[in-house]
Amino acid sequence: MIAASYRSPKTVVRGSGTHGRGLYARKAIRQGEIVSIRGGHILSRAQLKGRRRPPGYLGYPIADGFVLGPLTKRETESVMMFLNHSCAPNVGIQGQILFVAMRNIRAGEELTIDYAMFGGDPKPMRCQCKAAACPGSSRRATGAARTCSASIAVTSRATSSGR
Repeated sequence: MIAASYRSPKTVVRGSGTHGRGLYARKAIRQGEIVSIRGGHILSRAQLKGRRRPPGYLGYPIADGFVLGPLTKRETESVMMFLNHSCAPNVGIQGQILFVAMRNIRAGEELTIDYAMFGGDPKPMRCQCKAAACPGSSRRATGAARTCSASIAVTSRATSSGR
C-alpha cells in the first residue's frame, strides 16, 4: 500500500502564483471543514539516518525523533498536501495532522497555511505570499522581497511545493 495524505474532493492541485503548485478549492469549503490529513509512514530519526530520502521531501515532524514521510520517490507526491505559506492563511492545524478551513473559502481560492504554525525551523524565509500584512509583500528599492517573520517548518525546505 502506498502512503498518502488525504485531500478533500473539494480541492484540486494546480500551478500557484505563490510557489510551484498549490491546493485550490474546486468547490466552496465551509469553516471547520477538513481540507487535508497528513499521511505517510511513521519513521524515527534513526530509520532516516543513512536512508536515501526521496528528493524534495524531508518528512513532517510529529513527535521528538519521529516524522511522517514517504519511503519511496513514488510516494513523495502522494503524501504532499500542496499547502503554500501565507501570512493571512485560510487553513489551520487541528491536532497534529488534521488541516481545516479557518474561515469559509470560495471556489477557486488557494488554500494556504502559515508555516509558523508548524514550529519548525527558526530561520526566517523569503515570503512571496503577497498578503497585505506580509513583511515580504513590500519590496525594497532594489526589488528584492523582504524576509518574512514566520518560521518555516522542516517540511517547507522542500524545493517543490507540497507542504
